Amino acid sequence: MADDILTIREVAELLKINEKTAYKLASAGKIPGFKVGGSWRFERQEIARWIKRKVEEQQGGNGDA
Repeated sequence: MADDILTIREVAELLKINEKTAYKLASAGKIPGFKVGGSWRFERQEIARWIKRKVEEQQGGNGDA
């Protein structure tokens, strides 16, 4: 159960990006997350769905044009 909620550091590791980049994306609403106190948290399943959507968008955009 504890692995279902990720920190900004864990999301950055999962996405293979810098923590500052993850923070900027979260603040801009570009990745699904929520704040608890002053700290960002992310649901693992939401991030997985977001990744899947992004991959599908890129594949659809490249093949339909």
